[in-house]
Amino acid sequence: MELTEITSLVRDNIRSLAPYSTARDEYDGPLGTYLDANENPFDNGHNRYPDPHQRRLKAVLSRVKGVPVENIFVGNGSDEAIDLVYRIFCEPGRDNVVSVAPSYGMYKVAAAINNVGFREVMLGEGYSFDREAMLAASDGNTKLAFLCSPNNPTGNLLDPAQVERFIREFPGITVLDEAYIDFAAHPGFLPRLGEFPRLVVLQTLSKAWGMAGLRLGLAFASPEIITFMSRVKYPYNINGPTQETVASLLESGVETRTATITGEREKLLARLAQMPAVEEVFPSDANFVLIRTPHPKALYNELIASGVIVRDRSGVPGCAGCLRITVGTPAQNKKLIGLLENFGNKTTAI
Repeated sequence: MELTEITSLVRDNIRSLAPYSTARDEYDGPLGTYLDANENPFDNGHNRYPDPHQRRLKAVLSRVKGVPVENIFVGNGSDEAIDLVYRIFCEPGRDNVVSVAPSYGMYKVAAAINNVGFREVMLGEGYSFDREAMLAASDGNTKLAFLCSPNNPTGNLLDPAQVERFIREFPGITVLDEAYIDFAAHPGFLPRLGEFPRLVVLQTLSKAWGMAGLRLGLAFASPEIITFMSRVKYPYNINGPTQETVASLLESGVETRTATITGEREKLLARLAQMPAVEEVFPSDANFVLIRTPHPKALYNELIASGVIVRDRSGVPGCAGCLRITVGTPAQNKKLIGLLENFGNKTTAI
């Protein structure tokens, strides 16, 4: 059998893998007397295994995202999808991946877990994406490339034109993490998914949709890639209550809350730029802002002492002196601004 472009990139053992067949794979007809899955027969609302294919949930996601069901993978957070692409495409001890830096730390952790080489290419001035440097860092064993846009922790949208060129030019699988795309003016690449057979778009319901506690991540790709992901995943990776709750919450929409957060972000950016304690404020297309301060540790500790928790990113390469601040409610942001203004009056004594 002639290999397709995607199949040729897949590990040999994954290509020939026979997935585990659940009881619900063998029978998915009308409800009856189920005596096939060794479940507890006494109904408590949770005694039956959940749908391993998340059919109802994917149907709702298809309507909300405008993507066919066959292009959707549902995971236990985006981290499951990240781990799966390593296991599908990367031969341990031989292959490698390339990623922008600084970026989301799980790309590197997943590489280490899977014994896959991890190559980092620093973002350029203003945290700009260097497409040519990413391509130059790749070789014949580079199977995956990770791009996060808007990027975490820098907050900026990577230049879409450069991202598109990279996707077309990189011969492996590009994983584009759009966890924060709902807060950006750009629509992202999901509406154009069909143009890029080697693209995997990651999104999440943890940020704009406010479902972090439910741990549901999304991957969108060609049906061929989704089929491999579905083969390799654990059979019942999304529990029943999560499937039902997410499907219901998706019906409520997200636009109003997202508009509130982006509005608060712009106010916060403007106020932070006037703070004596803040040396630099970086543009943001996400639900957080990155600032550089001459006193990152002292400022972080001062905020913690006042009950405001931010993320100290000053030890991350490329983020020296930086704190990452999530956009909160108007009341939370007001408290933060007051503390920063007060700290600005203290810095002369530090």
